[in-house]
Amino acid sequence: MKKIFLMTAAALVLFGCGKKQAETTEQEERVEPVEVTKLYAHDVERVITLSSNLMAYETVSISPSLTGKIEHIYAEIGDHVRKGDSLVRMDQQQYQTTKLTIANLRVEKARIDSLFAYGSATQQQKDQMDLQLEQTKVNLKFLTTNTFNLAPITGVVTAKNYEDGELYSGQPILVLAEVDRLKTLVAIPESYLPRIRKGMKLTLTSDVYPESSFPAVVEVVYPTIDAATHTFQAKVVVNNPQGLLKPGMYVKTAIGLGTDRVITAPYSTVLKLIGANDRYVFINNNGRAQRVSVEMGQRFGDDVEITAPEIKEGVELITQGESRLIDSVKIDIKATH
Repeated sequence: MKKIFLMTAAALVLFGCGKKQAETTEQEERVEPVEVTKLYAHDVERVITLSSNLMAYETVSISPSLTGKIEHIYAEIGDHVRKGDSLVRMDQQQYQTTKLTIANLRVEKARIDSLFAYGSATQQQKDQMDLQLEQTKVNLKFLTTNTFNLAPITGVVTAKNYEDGELYSGQPILVLAEVDRLKTLVAIPESYLPRIRKGMKLTLTSDVYPESSFPAVVEVVYPTIDAATHTFQAKVVVNNPQGLLKPGMYVKTAIGLGTDRVITAPYSTVLKLIGANDRYVFINNNGRAQRVSVEMGQRFGDDVEITAPEIKEGVELITQGESRLIDSVKIDIKATH
């Protein structure tokens, strides 16, 4: 009886092993029907589009270096002013007093010069008078500039913080922005650094004016790379004579980088790993599906640029049935495009 039991147990073991081996063989021999497309390199116009916000080309605060009463403000928010226009007149007491002092010093200087000519005044007295007069002239120039505040640039008034008769306490009285031309700082991936240069022409677009584009130019290429974002900044300037664009407006900057030879694939064939941002495709490797991790580049309609060491001209990319594949599974190619 014991001998029969052992034989039965051995048979069951062999049957179990045989079943597992059959299942493994069946899995290894699984064949998936697919369609493939041969990959070829072709020339494309390399354009990157980056988003940023517009700023006034220059912003100036009207902040006199004098405290005291504001006699009159000549401009309101939204007013367009030209360089040299009067903007703010401060209390004139110090200014008028200094003018009178200069008039008196000139009379005194004339007297000292006359006495010096006849030997009745010393060189030291003459030099002291000359110095005092020059110092007072410098002070008058300072008071003139800060009493009668003129527009340092042509622009528009964007802020007004006081009214006539109020005491000026340090906050800018007016803020003036140059808006006939605007600027934006564009963060560009570091890989494009060799292609960006001062004077490059490019185009700005805004959702506010979907049918329009605005020519712009690179004025400054910043010489450092942001270690956190691996980008560098370029200062882009756009002329705005009609005032359509406004500071703070969101724009897209299209930068043409010339022609490149690239390999593209249908965007739908580039799969994404669940829970990660890794992208991959399947290619035909001697009748088996090979999973290849890829980097995606620029979109061209329904296609996207892909790069990887395995992605070369002549490689067969699986374009139908790829969603059912696992690495190394056998494939049955139904069509080649």
